[in-house]
Amino acid sequence: MELLTVDCLGKPLRLEASIAGWQQVFWDNQLVSVIPASENAPRKQQHHFELKQTQANEPESERIIHISLDVELDWQPFELNYQLNCNSQVIHQGCITASDMEKRTPEKPKATKTKLSLIGLASLGFKLLKSAKVIKVVLAGASLAAYSWLFSFEFALVLIACLVIHEYGHVRAMQYFGMKTKGMYLIPFMGGLALSDEKINTRWQNVVISIMGPTFGLVASLIALVLYWFTNNLFFAGIAAINALLNLFNMLPILPLDGGHILKSISFSMNSLLGLVLCVIAALLGVLVSYSLGLALFGFLLLIGSLEIGFEWKMRHQSDLIPLDRYGQIFSAIWYLVTVSALIGVIWHLAGTGDAILGLPLKILQS
Repeated sequence: MELLTVDCLGKPLRLEASIAGWQQVFWDNQLVSVIPASENAPRKQQHHFELKQTQANEPESERIIHISLDVELDWQPFELNYQLNCNSQVIHQGCITASDMEKRTPEKPKATKTKLSLIGLASLGFKLLKSAKVIKVVLAGASLAAYSWLFSFEFALVLIACLVIHEYGHVRAMQYFGMKTKGMYLIPFMGGLALSDEKINTRWQNVVISIMGPTFGLVASLIALVLYWFTNNLFFAGIAAINALLNLFNMLPILPLDGGHILKSISFSMNSLLGLVLCVIAALLGVLVSYSLGLALFGFLLLIGSLEIGFEWKMRHQSDLIPLDRYGQIFSAIWYLVTVSALIGVIWHLAGTGDAILGLPLKILQS
């Protein structure tokens, strides 16, 4: 992953590295130095290379400039100290932490002019369609119609409201990290999806973005539960129960659900082998749940998640995400367990009211 970009002789110098130990230095997008991967790579590395610079007053002559880049890199907790020397003179030095990486936004390539064609016009039309938010409206309408057909119009409104609150939590987390978002999309029979224009850089970002959806859902359930206590209106109790069950489902430790992303971030930050074992256990749990509830769609999602786990294991040393430090691992695990426990508590409490409808979520969990 890209760790550093600084100016060197009027052109960008970029440092890329991975947990496996390899490092690459590019100057003006040309590879100038490589340190291969090593199991016991030292924290301190030094890159030496030479660059040619044309003299302004003598265009035909070139001078050789000796460049050295001193790198001191720690992955857990992440910290990069660097010093760039030009002919033994320091021109850049500094320190980059995980919080700096979270705020970093990728550079967008310059747009190139393309010839007008039918494909180009179709692409432009599709972009205009997206910018007009027609797709979001169509999907939202389709979701409302689908859930109304499957249940009732009133239930469909409540379910969509719960999905919007959940996805809004993801969007707010993306915005917290300074990421540009495309908003949220409601997909019939699939739930919702929050999209961003940018990629995450750290596993802490992955944890926060994943867990904020269920956290917002939990807050909404607690508010509805309090309203039920004050008004004794079963409508608020129903909202609390449905929303709690929906978000608890998303917290299952199975990819591509939110809980699966949280588990993967924690486990692969602790130890690669331990991470694989935990993900396999989660996958087996998902198979058990799918079999007991007869959820074909759930089994399909589990299959996709299993493939993602396998790919993550294969590419674990070349991961583009900075791992969680020990504090991040513990905090993320506690946050996850507290959220799951609170959602179960809401469902358990409402089931104790004796109402058959309010007790349905608990029966689903016990079946």
